[in-house]
Amino acid sequence: MLLAKNLKFLRTQVQMTQTELAEKLGLQRTMISAYEDGRSEPKLSSLDIMAKLFHVNIDELLYHDIEAQGRKAVQNKSIKVLTIAVDGGDNEKITMVGQKASAGYLNGYADPEYMESLPQFHLPNLSRHTTYRAFELSGDSMLPLVPGTIIIGSYVEQIKDIKSGKTYVLVTVTEGVVYKRVFNYLEENGKLFLVSDNEHYKPYEVKGEDVLEVWEAKAFISTDFPNPKDKSKPVSLEDISQMILELKSEIIRLGGK
Repeated sequence: MLLAKNLKFLRTQVQMTQTELAEKLGLQRTMISAYEDGRSEPKLSSLDIMAKLFHVNIDELLYHDIEAQGRKAVQNKSIKVLTIAVDGGDNEKITMVGQKASAGYLNGYADPEYMESLPQFHLPNLSRHTTYRAFELSGDSMLPLVPGTIIIGSYVEQIKDIKSGKTYVLVTVTEGVVYKRVFNYLEENGKLFLVSDNEHYKPYEVKGEDVLEVWEAKAFISTDFPNPKDKSKPVSLEDISQMILELKSEIIRLGGK
């Protein structure tokens, strides 16, 4: 059973003291110390509170090595209930999340009133059976798409459906709103690898449980026309695969954490 290790890891991750956790459970601090040392086991009622407090299920808390393997992010359920906008004919509209709105989107993506305050529009030739959202790019990590380009993404209900090598807009609690080429290693370690098409940016990983929304890139809108003299080129899929292998080797060398 991995309760002792998981409890200490999850508590320190959220910077909670043993005393603070004990207060939430209605226990003495010494009991939390005993749980984390493996000298005692909590009652089911306390386990239930812990699971809710750290956003895990009891089975994961007891038997899954969260620190070493990451969260069990592959689930057969929707990431969340999606807030959408419709017109007078009950047709879905595309909500636009601009650069300045990105920070507020993390707090307001599930708030209908906030979503209604964002710009909305229609585009022709898109499926009426799919929900779309538009995100404005910032930075140059996805050249040749320049800052200000608008990415049109279709909603992905389940994070496990992310296809390695394709580009997505991810809304995450750790990185905010990002547009990257994504490689899906959820079944291996509960994580995603995010890669920039601009070779000057290094790949990095995101835990599956930190992902709030996933939007698969389907189209883009830009006022910047390609310049044939521009020597900036995106890295190839072969280059990306090599970067992923190097990154995974480095993670393994450092202990897989």
